[in-house]
Amino acid sequence: MLKTFPKGGVHPKENKFSAGKPIETIELPKQVSIPIAQHIGAPAQPVVNKGDVVKVGQLIAKSGGFVSANIHSSVSGKVSKIDKILDTSGYKQTCIVIDVEGDEWLETIDKSFDLVTNTDISADEIRTKVLDSGIVGLGGATFPTHVKLSVPPGKTCEHLVINAVECEPYLTADHQIMMERADEIMVGCKLIQKAIGAKKVLIGIENNKPDAIKHMSEIAKKYENIEVHALKVMYPQGGEKQLIKSVLNREVPSGGLPIDVGCVVQNVGTAFAVYEAVQKNKPLFERVVTVTGKSVAKPC
Repeated sequence: MLKTFPKGGVHPKENKFSAGKPIETIELPKQVSIPIAQHIGAPAQPVVNKGDVVKVGQLIAKSGGFVSANIHSSVSGKVSKIDKILDTSGYKQTCIVIDVEGDEWLETIDKSFDLVTNTDISADEIRTKVLDSGIVGLGGATFPTHVKLSVPPGKTCEHLVINAVECEPYLTADHQIMMERADEIMVGCKLIQKAIGAKKVLIGIENNKPDAIKHMSEIAKKYENIEVHALKVMYPQGGEKQLIKSVLNREVPSGGLPIDVGCVVQNVGTAFAVYEAVQKNKPLFERVVTVTGKSVAKPC
């Protein structure tokens, strides 16, 4: 019998039109507008000025506090302005606008697809790398990941729970990344596991993705203490509390956090981003394309 949480939930009509479509590299636009607040917490502070020339992966805005995240350029080119721009939320926010010139990356970034499995790095080094790389939760909340990797004194993390549920009716990005980059995800899981001191990694995937369940289960056999759990299709199972209840039958207390029941939850895409940050020295960045005055987010 498939696991799920016991109370509430719905099963909305699925409209996964992009399921099975391969990940593509988008064409570079002529100009990008990069918000300095792409995360929960304090906005980052620009560290570039109008006229500066930047490369892909270069730091352009530094975190504004502990609960904040660094912002890196997704393109190479020249900063044309720093201005308030209407974003997809309907509000104006500060953006760094870059006129694209070529596609020149920082030399320190490993752009190859060669798998790097060596995780001989300390927990502190992993957390520092995640902080420097501006990694945030990619399940939607965009909470700075380095904060979650810092287990509070007096708390113990037993389980890293990986959210690969993707219960929303239209989304398929997590599904496809599991099909194409499963090994990288597993290495990312091991890095996060090491950073928080968890004993096990539990990956929850809803049963409308049987190919991902099969593929991830096969890949997981190569890595110690990683389990894949098939879950009943139920919205909002992607919520932290619902997912923990589904996978572990533990209930996060009202007003509490997953760490109160010995868990840390991370999205499967975040695990991949941690892999790229630590193993490939690639920071997290998002391409935001300005089309006829509208900003459209395009994940790299």
